[in-house]
Amino acid sequence: MTAPATAPATAPATATAKDAGTMGAVHKREWNHVMHRRRGLGGLFAISMVCLVGCGHSVGGPPVTIPRSPSHSTATSATTHPTKSSTTVPPARSTTTTTVPPPPAALVPLVTPALAGEGQWTAAGRSVGGAPVLYITTLRAAGSGTPAGIAWMDAHRLRGNLYSGSISPGQGPWTYTAPIQPDAALTLVCAFNGGFKLADSHGGYYAESRYFAPLVDGAASLVITQDGTVTVGQWNRDISMSAIVVAVRQNLTLLVDHGAPAPGLSPYDASAWGSTIGNVSQTYRSGVGVTASGAIVYVSGPSLNVTQLAGLLVAAGAVRGMELDINPNWDTFTFYTPPTPTGAAAPANGTDLLASMSGGPSRFFEASWARDFITMSTR
Repeated sequence: MTAPATAPATAPATATAKDAGTMGAVHKREWNHVMHRRRGLGGLFAISMVCLVGCGHSVGGPPVTIPRSPSHSTATSATTHPTKSSTTVPPARSTTTTTVPPPPAALVPLVTPALAGEGQWTAAGRSVGGAPVLYITTLRAAGSGTPAGIAWMDAHRLRGNLYSGSISPGQGPWTYTAPIQPDAALTLVCAFNGGFKLADSHGGYYAESRYFAPLVDGAASLVITQDGTVTVGQWNRDISMSAIVVAVRQNLTLLVDHGAPAPGLSPYDASAWGSTIGNVSQTYRSGVGVTASGAIVYVSGPSLNVTQLAGLLVAAGAVRGMELDINPNWDTFTFYTPPTPTGAAAPANGTDLLASMSGGPSRFFEASWARDFITMSTR
């Protein structure tokens, strides 16, 4: 591919496919340059000291509230018991009906004229109490003619879980790993891919009460707490370790922060934000973010450069976002629509967010799937 005149004067001379699990000299130089330029971290991150502290405040979005464990509080139990009354008043009969939350606001197309239905949300997958918890749409990135898939997940009514693989992160056995088990399938709404192999992620991994790799200060982190709440933020700025954190999946640094793309992104990059097959900047990419209301948004599409991925996350409402895995073999998002509200999710009732995604609806139900992934299920 011939770069336009505005391309960097020195293009990467080499790039090793991410799946090989190695990082060439060029990759290291570019990564160190990006890290020095961004975040003020002096290039490579310092390994964080993992301490049991509560979360402070969130920068670039709503507070990420991770309450302290009771063991960290000197206060007495917050549980109170009402005083016994001499008169028992029967509860009033409710005359209200269940209110279905409205769908998220339609997205503004980035390319005109808009395609039919572009940016318009459609309810998808298993519902909860008759109300949708997942909406999907498509949107073309600026400068692209190919629609990317976008999913909006109600994190207040869904419970996240990090599944670990024998290859990524490795070092099993794991309790939660592919294939998804029958009991988990009864509440499964959707599942999507995780991040890079740990050697390429420049981050740590914590799941099932153990560290596969130390958590890295400043790294982009997908975090799950005991009640299943999922959020995204910068480690030790937006989110810190506490007794209720049950899973942390780190990958590079934040791609979106304060509701805007991270500074210094290049549409020609093919290594600093993940080595690509064929050393091309346009490839299948995926990312995840959190909105101001706490919803989780997932974005994936073919032929995206890192700048376009960041733009799509912002367009989807992310105030903080991170890149997940890239390249055609690894990006996948599947939602499940059982025949009954309490039925089991299965490949037969699964649908991929985009028809071009590899693996198909059976991917997370196959023992051969050896990568980490995230599930979203009913609470």
